[in-house]
Amino acid sequence: MHTSRPNDSSRPATEAPACVMIVDDDESLLTLLSMRLEASGINAVTARTSVEALGLLTAVRPQLAIVDLRLAPPGVEAGEEHDGLALFRKMRRIEPRLPVIILTAHGSIPDAVAATREGAAGFLTKPFDGRALVEEVRHLLAFSANVPPVAGPSWRQSIITRNRRMLALVDEIGRVGPLDATVLVTGPSGSGKELVARAVHAASARAQGPFVAINCAALPEALLESELFGHVRGAFTGAAADQPGLFRAGEGGTVFLDEIGDMPLPLQAKLLRVLQERRVRPVGGQREIDVDVRVIAATHRDLRSILAHGAFREDLFYRLNVVRLALPGLPDRREDIPLLAAAFVRSIGARYDRGNASFTPEALEALVHAPWPGHVRQLLNVVEQCVVLSDSPLIGRDAVDRALASSAHATPASMRMPSLADARAQFERDYLAQILKLSAGNVAEAARMAHRNRTEFYRLLQRHGLRGDLFRN
Repeated sequence: MHTSRPNDSSRPATEAPACVMIVDDDESLLTLLSMRLEASGINAVTARTSVEALGLLTAVRPQLAIVDLRLAPPGVEAGEEHDGLALFRKMRRIEPRLPVIILTAHGSIPDAVAATREGAAGFLTKPFDGRALVEEVRHLLAFSANVPPVAGPSWRQSIITRNRRMLALVDEIGRVGPLDATVLVTGPSGSGKELVARAVHAASARAQGPFVAINCAALPEALLESELFGHVRGAFTGAAADQPGLFRAGEGGTVFLDEIGDMPLPLQAKLLRVLQERRVRPVGGQREIDVDVRVIAATHRDLRSILAHGAFREDLFYRLNVVRLALPGLPDRREDIPLLAAAFVRSIGARYDRGNASFTPEALEALVHAPWPGHVRQLLNVVEQCVVLSDSPLIGRDAVDRALASSAHATPASMRMPSLADARAQFERDYLAQILKLSAGNVAEAARMAHRNRTEFYRLLQRHGLRGDLFRN
């Protein structure tokens, strides 16, 4: 799905104009909107009833539709033929990826909101600014699955969306990418933070350089330091040769630190120094080495919250949080689910030689309304299960329900829960920070309250990068 803004100048001269269908019982409004769209280089077809609209939908195959919720002219009793919401639902079953703008009067706003929850691109309340509607149409056409891609940066095409928050995020990536500033990406586990990080990298002057990623929660502290900063031969048991580490491997490119909120405190101090000085010291090494990398960090955790508990350094937080990109979870962008599912089906179908696989309208509806605690990662898992296990190229509602049930047992808990070792370490850090607060930074008093001798207590504080003076009033 292409996410670039429309740009007529970038289109080949032979490319046919986009086509928009307008469905409204008000002939004067149909004429006005048609004229505005035509003046903007967009073809318009019109319908006054559901029957006419459904006929045009299959005959013309428009790239976007504008539908009034009430299609009954004055003096005509409203029925299904004049029910815009019912029409919208039928259109979604026929063309699930078709963007639809809902027109509504004040009295039918709840129905318009319901339509947006079911996948409508948005709604406008009458009376509205015709120019604003045309701008919205031009904006949405750029992301319609049926419109040929508009020329633009390739990184935009990796982000499949027509959700307003996501489109704003795409624009922000375009602005931030070339600036070489440190970026912090936030969002739930499985929402696509690495995809955003790769897009920032691709939008930067470092795009031809390496993109090096590491999950800070996946390795113990000793191994993580070596992976990040490298080590010299003999630095520890098993260090048979010099290793440069990921920061030096990322020279001229980007280093992506995923789950930065789980990085141990002692390493946070060392990372802060790297960000400040742009130099790394390998484990066991005697000299520092210059590095030229951009750092992008990501986390699903609330860093301000863990900062308040003493488990994250305040100075590192501000060093990382120069630019923050907040990624919404999948339940907050349900209109993207049919687009994402279609893209996943194509890529997974090609991998398993099932390139003709597709979802029925009922199956897509089930996907749209599923809870998705595992976000985009869970959706990918469900689609893969459907493609692999379905007996037919046409994937039905039953296959989706089975895959959702299977995913629900395996995905949410595992995605939210840390390892036992990480949980213990986090509890220990939080406990030590709290007890230092209670003792106003008096280490001897804190050791007594914890029923530990002072030497042992000091070692615990050093392990977690905590100092008593940080907690004194």
